[in-house]
Amino acid sequence: MEDRDTGAGAPEVGASSASPLQGSGSPSAGRHHRRPGEHRQSGRHAGAGQQADDASQNQKGKPKKRRKRRRGRKVFARDEAKLGANGSPPSRDHAVSADPSRGKPVAVLPAIAAIRVEQAERRPPMPELPVFAALDLGTNNCRLLVAVPTRHGQFRVIDAFSRIVRLGEGLTANGRLGQPAMDRAVEALKICGDKLRNRKIRKARLIATEACRTAENGVEFLDRVEREAGLKLEIIDRQTEARLAVSGCGSLVERETEGVVLFDIGGGSSEIALIDLAGRRSPRLANHIVSWTSLPVGVVSLAERFGGRTVTREVFAAMVDDVAGRLACFDGRDRLSHLKASPNFHLLGTSGTVTTLAGVHLDLERYDRRRVDGLWMDRDSVDRMVEKLVGWDFQQRVANPCIGADRADLVLAGCAILEAIRAVWPSERLRVADRGLREGILSELMADDGVWRNNGRGRA
Repeated sequence: MEDRDTGAGAPEVGASSASPLQGSGSPSAGRHHRRPGEHRQSGRHAGAGQQADDASQNQKGKPKKRRKRRRGRKVFARDEAKLGANGSPPSRDHAVSADPSRGKPVAVLPAIAAIRVEQAERRPPMPELPVFAALDLGTNNCRLLVAVPTRHGQFRVIDAFSRIVRLGEGLTANGRLGQPAMDRAVEALKICGDKLRNRKIRKARLIATEACRTAENGVEFLDRVEREAGLKLEIIDRQTEARLAVSGCGSLVERETEGVVLFDIGGGSSEIALIDLAGRRSPRLANHIVSWTSLPVGVVSLAERFGGRTVTREVFAAMVDDVAGRLACFDGRDRLSHLKASPNFHLLGTSGTVTTLAGVHLDLERYDRRRVDGLWMDRDSVDRMVEKLVGWDFQQRVANPCIGADRADLVLAGCAILEAIRAVWPSERLRVADRGLREGILSELMADDGVWRNNGRGRA
């Protein structure tokens, strides 16, 4: 199951537009000299060659200016240069100019090309951009990004991989990772390992989150990953996960913003960070986190407990109440109360739930990350989309191109978590982010390595 995401040729040297006159090899041939007593005659009686020129002028209706040849002036033989021995144009690297002393073509471009090649060889080569990688093995997805730094604070993705593996399938009921789920994850990680080994990676960070964090056999599974896929993953704590999510979305928080509630609805947990930007803003958005929490509930765990295929309105309301009860225990929930009424306060969601809502809102025939990432949705639009999804049955959700069979049984659980968050932090605006932990990892790796310090060009 694949997840959506993933010797320079100088110009030819030409000739003067005036070609040699026919019938004479002398520059003065064809001129008309008046005898004593003769009247001045018109130019069209000046001689045979001049008659031909004047006939052409009469056809065009415009007088033709004659260009006088000055002694010592370089004359270019365009006519001779245009045709080669076989009547075809000469190549660019054999363009010619006339020798002013003999009137013969002389090749000039090969020498120019040789000089330019020599100059290029002396020029020092451009340094290679360093390559960084980030891998996130979550409860539902296995995702990889490989990127190089560009402008300050930005990077360009050169390789990516994403697959839904449902590693946390059955974890809520059994407390352990199931064998089929681990097999799916290992196969995906083998692909990631091949991609990483085929590149010269300067720095990489490979993380595992809630599923491996809570499963009894999580560490045992990561040992298997190291043996079979050749990758050593680290299990990060919830605070690190929340910080990385914030770091990955920094560019979507505009300069005039005063407060943000950023949430990442995952498969096994949901991270929420309260960000206060009312004071002086530092380059790292994560430095402004004033409170955070990680709820031990995500779309996979919630759907397994309440059911994901057949979700009535009563079941949906029960899911919302479950998450609301967990949020009520969050002591730092009021740390942005002084900013909630500000027009510069908003929600920022980074998860498959909000990107799915955005895709349905845009009525996309196929999910398009370029249109979804950074999209603003107002309160009424979010209400309508949630109401629409709750009213659809399972087959209708499967049929939607932005949901599909892989997400049809999880999307309503995600909507329930979203509704509980919106009830605690009501906002007129929600910004959608199709980015998260991997982007946060890459941003921190590049910043720590100092690649953006050299004039902001991203060169090491």
